[in-house]
Amino acid sequence: MTVVVVGGGVLGMMHALEARRLGHHVIHLEREPAARGASVRNFGLIWVSGRAPGAELDLARRARARWAEIAGEVPGIGFRPNGSLTLATDAAELQLLKEAASRADADLRGFELLDQAAARGINPALGGEFTGGLLGRMDALVEPRLVPAALRDHLQATAAPAGSYHWLPGREAVMVAGHAVADQTGAWHRGDLVVLCTGAAHTGLVGPHLAGRPQAGVGPQHSAGPGPAVRRVRLQMMQTLPYPERLTTSVADGDSLRYYPGYDLPGRQQLPAQALEAARARAQLLLVQRPDGGLTIGDTHEYEEPFAFDVDENAYDHLRSRAQRLLGARVPRVQRRWAGVYSQVTGDDLYHRSEVAPGVVLVTGAGGRGMTCAPAIAEETFR
Repeated sequence: MTVVVVGGGVLGMMHALEARRLGHHVIHLEREPAARGASVRNFGLIWVSGRAPGAELDLARRARARWAEIAGEVPGIGFRPNGSLTLATDAAELQLLKEAASRADADLRGFELLDQAAARGINPALGGEFTGGLLGRMDALVEPRLVPAALRDHLQATAAPAGSYHWLPGREAVMVAGHAVADQTGAWHRGDLVVLCTGAAHTGLVGPHLAGRPQAGVGPQHSAGPGPAVRRVRLQMMQTLPYPERLTTSVADGDSLRYYPGYDLPGRQQLPAQALEAARARAQLLLVQRPDGGLTIGDTHEYEEPFAFDVDENAYDHLRSRAQRLLGARVPRVQRRWAGVYSQVTGDDLYHRSEVAPGVVLVTGAGGRGMTCAPAIAEETFR
């Protein structure tokens, strides 16, 4: 069987990896020389703890197990089972953490409620102001800037028989037909299955499908009907120079309780209003330390397009202040700032998958769960 994968981000790479694991030949197209989108502009969090109960938590747990397996084969992805601490700074946040720790599925999330001293015992770098924390033992990290290239190098190095994995950078898919996709050079790539992992590109090849119009190049008989509920989300993040102390876990603040469905519990309604700048930027603090000691700090959420072309320093000031409050120390000078855009479903589905032509499927919309769940999403494609 031959599989054609379009997209070299984490979702595309996981589909290529899964296809090769099943013994299929893979032709892999990427419009850039290498991944440049949301797959390399995130924290690298494998985030199980905050997922909605049921199907989403199951998907995340299966993906977390697969990430650990992949790490044994591809250590270059930087997998670290470091867990996370979500910290409360007031009584309402602490009460919500207590409710989360008492969930029926708390063990599946690796939850343990900790007082301030116990949290500092696990992560001594947290010398700042907080009243307690929720440990999420199932959470982990990878290095997002390294993952796509590390997986690609692994696939190329282990391609047996020779030629069973073809990496074709600089090829943008522009048209589909049954079991085939054409790139901008006019070359057609044919397979038993074509998987389109086009990320936040909601125009071009997949635009007509996502908008509910007939798919370009396949004729009206393959009209998608009403467009799926998929939107784009913009975020801002930053990374500092090396921090002198080691963070032994990833860190989230109380604002993250507002965004993750795993905390949609009665206590959420008792949370005080967010600070003005946090509410304006729809911010939550997530804090991750990279292998070189630098801190990745974010993030914000912007949903209304057209998105700004520049970044907002007020949001960075807020996130930096929150990080310093929890660390009890100044963070180093910011070395990099960036914005990213990802594709997110807005209904009950965990991601979007649809057939846009015979033997051609579109997989997108994993949103903020994309890095976490990509291995399990790829497995589901081949079921």
